[in-house]
Amino acid sequence: MALSESAVSALLDALRVGEGTDLVRELAQWALQALIDAEATEAIGADPWERTAERTTHRNGSRPKVLSTKAGDLALSIPKLRKGSFFPGLLEPRRRIDQALYAVVMEAYVNGVSTRSVDDLVAAMGVDTGISKSEVSRICAGLDERVAAFRGRTLGHSAFPYVYLDATYIHVRDDALGQVVSRAVVIATGITAEGGREILGVDIGDSEDETFWTRFLRSLKDRGLSGVRLVISDAHAGLKAAIRKCFTGSSWQRCRVHYARNLLANVPRAHQEMVAAAFRSVFALTTAADVTARWDEVTDTLTDRFPKAAESMRDARTDVLAFAVFPRAHWRKIWSNNPLERLNKEVKRRSNVVGIFPNDQAAIRLIGAVLADQHEEWAVARRYLSETSMAHLDDPRDTDPDQPAIAG
Repeated sequence: MALSESAVSALLDALRVGEGTDLVRELAQWALQALIDAEATEAIGADPWERTAERTTHRNGSRPKVLSTKAGDLALSIPKLRKGSFFPGLLEPRRRIDQALYAVVMEAYVNGVSTRSVDDLVAAMGVDTGISKSEVSRICAGLDERVAAFRGRTLGHSAFPYVYLDATYIHVRDDALGQVVSRAVVIATGITAEGGREILGVDIGDSEDETFWTRFLRSLKDRGLSGVRLVISDAHAGLKAAIRKCFTGSSWQRCRVHYARNLLANVPRAHQEMVAAAFRSVFALTTAADVTARWDEVTDTLTDRFPKAAESMRDARTDVLAFAVFPRAHWRKIWSNNPLERLNKEVKRRSNVVGIFPNDQAAIRLIGAVLADQHEEWAVARRYLSETSMAHLDDPRDTDPDQPAIAG
């Protein structure tokens, strides 16, 4: 993209009199914005207000983005789309993850954590010689600062009616014990009052006990987390106890996917598909009254042949059906932990590249970078739940004025 003759002349004149810094920043900002707009046009298939057969969607305003460069901070606008999402490739949304992966691998290497995967990665990067501990420390310090800022940011800008909690496990070398140990990585995500998705926090601990979960949840509240109406998670005992302690007045949704596995454990293998189909039929219905009635029918059907399964359904009824008193447009997004499970898979995919982390800080560095980049992608994507449907949170019977709440 060439500058006009007048722009080049103005730049040369400004440089001669020592005023070039601001102009260089302005020109860089102009050029990058033009490239972003051009990339958006290519993705959409049309310029603004242009009618073409290739158009796939329309622009829907823009979102501000500040890019730090050697010329200064550039104030850019990222176009938003009515359908789908857009983020310009030139801003490299995955660069932070790549830096974090590099830093973790290098730290493992210089500290002698020589697993086969680390050795292979070091060789592939072409840096198996000449890497120093001071260089690794410098890279890590920069990444740690950014990840810490992400993990410690305030959450008071919005209420979060829906909060999802889950954990995954990684392997970390414990120098004090002289062995590799399993560590729990806990992640919280939330849906804002406007329907957007955010990653709320991440931490690493020895296990998913009540003390660890309580400390993590209280740290979220200390950062401003509020307005929680429903917490979605599995039925881990420590997590359940921490939710009751930290979110008094909120409901708890037991993940229907996790519960289905527990239910089928009480049924002989030959009959599991039949029971699974009956269980799924509960969630095909569209009113709270029908959902609870079908749950009770399935429970009664199982009583004679599979009494343990029937007893399980009676005990879990309130927790698995907690979603049904919320707006029907939200049900598929709040009756399970699947949205967070997909995020955990991405964390595991990145963690598996390393294999064994040299310490907890290295794990937080990489996982925090993965989550920070995902958070930014969600920020420019369309809302997870529509703003219109979120307005019905105080009147969940929006699809059926006569719909009663779940009977106890």
